[in-house]
Amino acid sequence: MIDHKSKLPLHAQVEEFLRKLIAAEKGKMSGLLPKEVELANRLGVSRNTIRQATNKLENEGLIIRKKGVGTRIAERRGLQTGLDHWYSFTREMQEKGIVVTNLRLKVEWTLVNDIIRNFFLIDENKKVLKLSKLKGEASGEPIVYFESWFHPRIGAGDQDDFNRPLYSMLEEKYGIVVARSQEQIKASSAGLMAKRLGVEPGFPVLIRERFVYDVGDRPVEYNVGYYRSDKFVYNIDIKKGSF
Repeated sequence: MIDHKSKLPLHAQVEEFLRKLIAAEKGKMSGLLPKEVELANRLGVSRNTIRQATNKLENEGLIIRKKGVGTRIAERRGLQTGLDHWYSFTREMQEKGIVVTNLRLKVEWTLVNDIIRNFFLIDENKKVLKLSKLKGEASGEPIVYFESWFHPRIGAGDQDDFNRPLYSMLEEKYGIVVARSQEQIKASSAGLMAKRLGVEPGFPVLIRERFVYDVGDRPVEYNVGYYRSDKFVYNIDIKKGSF
């Protein structure tokens, strides 16, 4: 399972292997992972390589290490994301081995508010393509509701296949390469989104407002996501810079 000739670093390969192992072992037996030395011997790598991989998984809250007990799989607190995974919710979940599906999808042309109009620098009477997506588990349980508006310059329309990962479709069909996302995150009650998310109006949700730019720093998309707090965890990994 570990390719020593691959250009992909060994610790990255071990990390991917452990993610799959964690996904397969959740809910089974004790939830304990093999010991560090046992993993190193099985995979033909050093203990330091194993430690590099498990350090990252521990930081993400996927595993818990306890001296004298071993390393066990953490109970899932909900789907997780971070600042380095803003580009595609569907693709990020696929990387974690989690299946999400579009429970509802709607495409329409609408007038926009001042926030979107000023971001796109368009006239107030200009209609913009709007995409609404309710994404959830295969069981039909909602996780997040997205609303996206696209700059008219792109040329996207209601004939496009928005069931595909969004940014892959924009790049392959329209040559739009997204490069930067400016975001604002806040907590709120579900309010008008309660029915869509299958919760009560007072239920807490995470609202993520996103301004997306292409490689030329031109506006591409304005997006708002409403995440159920019981289904989602937002991770932020902050590293100390040089002073």
